[in-house]
Amino acid sequence: MDEPVQSVDAPVRPLTLFGIAVTGVFASAALGAVTNAVNGLVSPLYFVTIMRWRGVEDVWRASIAQGIFKGLCFGVFFSLVFTAGAGVFTRASCPFAFAARHLAGIVAGAFVCWAIGGMAAMGLATLSPEFYRRAFIGVPEETGPMLAYAWVGGSIWGVQLGGLVSVVLGLVVLRSNWRRSRQAEQSVAGDRGPQPS
Repeated sequence: MDEPVQSVDAPVRPLTLFGIAVTGVFASAALGAVTNAVNGLVSPLYFVTIMRWRGVEDVWRASIAQGIFKGLCFGVFFSLVFTAGAGVFTRASCPFAFAARHLAGIVAGAFVCWAIGGMAAMGLATLSPEFYRRAFIGVPEETGPMLAYAWVGGSIWGVQLGGLVSVVLGLVVLRSNWRRSRQAEQSVAGDRGPQPS
């Protein structure tokens, strides 16, 4: 079990944690807007079917608004988890830029999982269209629309599950990097020796 590095005290920054929490929520909303902007172009039928938007005139704009709303909802949860973890691991001492870099990595990871989820669903639909049509509601019969529909459904699952995995991995990386930076500061302080009072 590694001992915590305590030789070099870092200032406590509670406002930094608040700023990271707010940034995380808005970053999640932005991710939801971007991914749903793409998904709304790829398959408006998915949103009309799943969201029951048969009376909606502009499905694309509605999909972006829905992405922002869901991003905010998921963002509150994910941001609280990340902020709490960052606060515990760094004793509420990490600078905003340090935490923001890791938050950006989490958002990038969720975006990658969005793409992987979409491609995986398209692969499943290509491999067995019959299974895919029976397993999910409202899947169109034509191959092109079916693949577009699969992309949207899979990518949504991908970004949601990937977001959770990315937060966990992001906290692991943050903890490791923070310990490394504190050890480096301890080493520098040790090299300087005791300072005259």
